[in-house]
Amino acid sequence: QVQLRESGGGAVQAGGSLTLSCTASGLPTGNYNMAWFRQAPGREREFVAGIHWSRISTWYADAVKGRFFISKYTAEEPVLLQMNNLLPADTAVYYCAADGRTNSRMSIKAATYDDWGQGTQVTGAS
Repeated sequence: QVQLRESGGGAVQAGGSLTLSCTASGLPTGNYNMAWFRQAPGREREFVAGIHWSRISTWYADAVKGRFFISKYTAEEPVLLQMNNLLPADTAVYYCAADGRTNSRMSIKAATYDDWGQGTQVTGAS
């Protein structure tokens, strides 16, 4: 059974930084794209950042480009999301997601992802 577990959420003042971590277990052998999504109250879940299974390419939503950075140094290590200069608009529950298709192209659509973590709250206080 696939399990994704996020950690590192919290509340910071505007302009502060947080690093989220996602640990995966139970994934069958293979290469999987990984991504972070977020969902604020009353809004749909939206793509934040993604990393290709090769760990060479990354993707970012326009709202976070230049402030957030996704990384995964080896296939076994957690997926990290470094978040800098946090804004009140970044307040949301952040979810880690794994694309169950192996060796696939990167997708920013939530429907593509088969496995999700339970989410971790991030609050950028004004």
